[in-house]
Amino acid sequence: MTLPRWLGAGVAAVVSAVLPACDGINLQKLEPGVSTVAEIRSRMGEPKAEYRNADGSYVWEYNRQPAGIECHMLSIGPDGVLQKIEQVLGEASYARVREGMSKEDILRLLGHPGSRTVFERMGEEVWDWRVGSSFPNEEAHFHVHFDTGSGLVKKTSRRVEHKG
Repeated sequence: MTLPRWLGAGVAAVVSAVLPACDGINLQKLEPGVSTVAEIRSRMGEPKAEYRNADGSYVWEYNRQPAGIECHMLSIGPDGVLQKIEQVLGEASYARVREGMSKEDILRLLGHPGSRTVFERMGEEVWDWRVGSSFPNEEAHFHVHFDTGSGLVKKTSRRVEHKG
């Protein structure tokens, strides 16, 4: 049996609305210095990505793009114990984006974008994150522009759409 298209869209909307709330509850129950990878996986599921560090530690990315506005990076020690939880889609992280950074640098800093668009004539690939806004009737976005030749950051930009 096939579900009507409107029902599928409704279910997707409900899941998108509920997932961030579940994240908030689950993240509050995780304790740096105490929680293990087994507990993190049972509460949060599989990460979107894993970034390994030279010292044996690693970072798991829990990203809610493109519908959500949060991306949590969980730092885990070589012993498999949670060290730190950080919500990376915010001003402090945006300020760390610099011209010449690689795509890997940006993934580690901001997580996977909600979308990627290539503008051939401009020689740019633009990564877009839906981010928090000051007003409920706005949808804000943060962009990182990469040079398609070098693959390195050229600049950043922002966009705000007013919802009516």
